[in-house]
Amino acid sequence: MTEISRRKFVGLSASVLAASRVPSFAQAAAADQRPVGFAAVGLGTISGIFTRACSTSQTAKITGLVTGHPDTKGKQFAERCNVPDSSVYTYETFDHIRDNKEIEAVYIGLPNSMHCEYTIRAAQAGKHVLCEKPMAISSAECKRMIDACKSANVKLMIAYRIHYDPVHLQAQELIRSGAIGQIEAFEGGYGFNAGPNQWRLNRKLAGGGALVDVGIYPMNEARWLTGEEPVSFTAIPTTRDRTSGRFAEVEQTLDFTIKFPSGIVGTFGCSYGADMPGFLRIHGDRGSLQLSPAFDYTGAHLTSIGGRQRIDVPPQGESGFQFKLEAEHFANCVRTNTDPKTPGEEGLKDLVALEAIYKAAGTPMA
Repeated sequence: MTEISRRKFVGLSASVLAASRVPSFAQAAAADQRPVGFAAVGLGTISGIFTRACSTSQTAKITGLVTGHPDTKGKQFAERCNVPDSSVYTYETFDHIRDNKEIEAVYIGLPNSMHCEYTIRAAQAGKHVLCEKPMAISSAECKRMIDACKSANVKLMIAYRIHYDPVHLQAQELIRSGAIGQIEAFEGGYGFNAGPNQWRLNRKLAGGGALVDVGIYPMNEARWLTGEEPVSFTAIPTTRDRTSGRFAEVEQTLDFTIKFPSGIVGTFGCSYGADMPGFLRIHGDRGSLQLSPAFDYTGAHLTSIGGRQRIDVPPQGESGFQFKLEAEHFANCVRTNTDPKTPGEEGLKDLVALEAIYKAAGTPMA
């Protein structure tokens, strides 16, 4: 067996990450060197992480805020992000961002059902869009978002942060190099115990339950690592908590399988009823890789399970660093006029699969 040292792994990760990026500001001839200004739309927990990540970036900067609470959250975020009062907008005044030249792009961290509307409105205002996953609550909405951004000649990227994490990129490189042989199967899961009174438990706002929020992670990574689109689906939803009322509208737990054209099978689980640390196992005919934790904001831990490689590499960043990587990737795309690695079409493919899983479960999406 051969062992990949931490130092060698970090070096490999850096080279893989560098190769995956679009040309940098410095590499692009005559590129505008200013940081790209983002307006954070919706000031919830995830936007808090995104804005803090941008505060340490040289290429992505928060220059605007959009909130339904300008006198509370708006002031708090504005003070922390050094955003002037004139660049704090409400949902009613959102369209005025078209007149703010300091805002070149928006980051949409709203409930899922609002992604479509605010992506289209941002595009119509001439702003590029970095939208959180899931992209929308239906494939039809995804298509509208893609069309709107193309018509407005603005870029659309979906915030699949794991695609920018150097540990996930190294797992991809190991698989492509044949280190574990031919992929045969995936196993994965993710979940947490969702407290009451959250928008994610409202079907109209979320589009679904645990599947659209956390089940999407292992499914999306399996699609990414295989380069294939699933063609066959099974699903079993269940709700054990029938007394608290939390799951009156969405599933509590859902197990599902997907099968790819090559014959690779993925078996996954997701839950809003239990703390389920995210993990992904990739099984090949010469060995297996495990990412655990796989989907945390602090990054992934990669290990091998048997085979010819011995790998034990902890996460390579601090909490929220993936948000910085994806923001900088999108900023580079804006400055160099290149396409993002995770465009709207990637989000659309996930929604097509999510709809098929819910159909298999007998519970169509909202």
